[in-house]
Amino acid sequence: MNLLDRILDPFRGRAITIPPYDGAWRPNTALDTARPVAALPGADNLCADGAGVVWLSAGPELLRLEGDAPVAVARYGAEITALCAGADGALLVALDDGGLFLRRGDAQEDVRGLLPRRVSVTAAMADGAGFLLAEGSASHAASDWPRALMARAGDGALWHIDPGAGRAERVAGGLAFPAGLARTAQGAPVVAEAFAHRIATPDGSRPLLERIPGYPGRLSPAAGDGWWLAVFAPRNRLIELVLREDRYRADMVAQVPPEYWIAPALHSGASFLEPLQRGGVRTMGVRKPWAPSRSYGLVALLDAGLRPQASFHSRADGQRHGATAVLDHAGRRLIALKGAGEVIELTGDLP
Repeated sequence: MNLLDRILDPFRGRAITIPPYDGAWRPNTALDTARPVAALPGADNLCADGAGVVWLSAGPELLRLEGDAPVAVARYGAEITALCAGADGALLVALDDGGLFLRRGDAQEDVRGLLPRRVSVTAAMADGAGFLLAEGSASHAASDWPRALMARAGDGALWHIDPGAGRAERVAGGLAFPAGLARTAQGAPVVAEAFAHRIATPDGSRPLLERIPGYPGRLSPAAGDGWWLAVFAPRNRLIELVLREDRYRADMVAQVPPEYWIAPALHSGASFLEPLQRGGVRTMGVRKPWAPSRSYGLVALLDAGLRPQASFHSRADGQRHGATAVLDHAGRRLIALKGAGEVIELTGDLP
């Protein structure tokens, strides 16, 4: 931008642009046509332990998947926001209220005391003898991400805990709601910053994937090589405009119920009071598949360098929105759709 552009910018405004669904992000209906596995309201996390057991969560419930049947194992006092199997076979269970437990069989250990304060974990990844933990926001719970977005929160952090040694360390701070963790081909950790729409090194100095056309969430290993990325909500111009208008946004948050905010959502279309209902969104009572939407279904397959290779969609007129986790395990590709309250399976060969 030259000097003249800087001078004129306050008067003519800046264009609001959203990265297009193009190339590897090109829309399709792959999620809508995927095989249903289980209807599970609140379906969220997915992981597999060293014994091959598939674990998942739905609200405060911890479940294991036996074939296509979710079997309840335990119920906690708050929503489960992260699951991760450790190198020693222990299962890490993180709660929305800051609870943190290590489960071994039917026994569990409360390890929240390792951290110096309450940390509401959004994602976890095994790291040697310990775990890396993503904290979306120090001032908001993991489940309260829409409010954190409206507050433009940039106080997320990355923690490392070593339960065996009884240690915890804050690795990075000032992150824009980190919601996913992965590693580069060289083994260095990277983080998906939802509010910055990118995947980068924890210090932000090396972006690996930018201009994601949605809010990136959890990352999980793909079979053979690469990573799966769950994009839990879409971007659109109206929401981007609201995020620039501080006074309007403050009034909206203060006066309007959260379910009717002009904000991204895991699901939408349940009420006529929601924004984005008319004009280019719905015509003759039918929602257009290319319409701007508060919710969307999207997962992407990334290569080892975190570059997108293919994506799988449920478009604006679809029902399978709010993808929050992918598990590629034992020949199955399972997706948790928190917005739709469902677990599905992608079948067939990948592009």
